[in-house]
Amino acid sequence: MNEVTSISLVAQSKKRGLSLEEKREKMLQVFYDSQDFYLLKELEKLGPKKGVISQSVKDVIQSLVDDDLVLKDKIGTSLRTVYKKLDSDLQSSKKRLVELGQQCDALKKGREESEEREEALRELKAIEQKYNELKEEMGQFADNDPAAFEAMKQATEVAHAAANRWTDNIFTLRQWCSNNFPQAKEQLEHMYDEVLNSEANISVGITDDFDYLELPAVVHLGPVGDQLLEGDS
Repeated sequence: MNEVTSISLVAQSKKRGLSLEEKREKMLQVFYDSQDFYLLKELEKLGPKKGVISQSVKDVIQSLVDDDLVLKDKIGTSLRTVYKKLDSDLQSSKKRLVELGQQCDALKKGREESEEREEALRELKAIEQKYNELKEEMGQFADNDPAAFEAMKQATEVAHAAANRWTDNIFTLRQWCSNNFPQAKEQLEHMYDEVLNSEANISVGITDDFDYLELPAVVHLGPVGDQLLEGDS
């Protein structure tokens, strides 16, 4: 009697293994739950978690493939990496879209259509219009701008120095010609009188009143701007 009881307890302690059909259901559930694809070595790692030993995973998957319940194909590992990257980017984009939507909703707060907001917008538009009018009016007095006046003054001084430098060159050349060709004095004088301005195509001549230029006195225009400011006030 005791021997029979011992055998019964040993039998009950042993866990019954899964049948092939049960293994198929377990592995098929992996695909249903994840909606993803796997490499065989990945499924062999997932199998024991579902109660299917890794050694039998390959045969179980092959039986599912034979019954057209699972599709099997050969792909490179690089393709899988690209898929994973695209899927990760897609998830990030979805998350970013949600964040932007939340930010948009937050920015809309306080900007609801109201009489106060309409009044503020009208006031802002009037200020912008006044600003543009004043800016256009200031442009009319650009000639009295101190910076523009100073730039014009400096440019005039440069041109004046250049004109006198060429005048000095002409006097030097005339003196050199007189010293080296005294017998041709009359011909040289005649040539000086017929000097041609190539740009204007007119005869200008080097006459007796040809001389260095004097820089005119500069009139400071700063007070004009001050007067305008005082007038506006």
